[in-house]
Amino acid sequence: MPRFQREFVVEHAAGLHARPAALFVRTASQFESQLRLANLAHEPSDVDAKSILEVLTAGVESGQRIRITADGDDAEAALDALGELITSNFETPPPGVPKT
Repeated sequence: MPRFQREFVVEHAAGLHARPAALFVRTASQFESQLRLANLAHEPSDVDAKSILEVLTAGVESGQRIRITADGDDAEAALDALGELITSNFETPPPGVPKT
């Protein structure tokens, strides 16, 4: 099973809280791969990227670096979609993900 990881800086003013976190989890949930999120500004501990509660507990603030790890057949596609979401500053959801 393929395993990939990428790092991103979250620039959204709210960080990965409220609406951005919900959109992140909705996007992650579109994929079959196991997705983990680590806030690299804190003691690294991976959380389930498909769980809103776990993503919120990661405490990602604006300007902090995160690492997303993906395991599965659609791992690269999942990282591409989440990367697009983050780099668009949560303004453009990937195809198939409704905008809130």
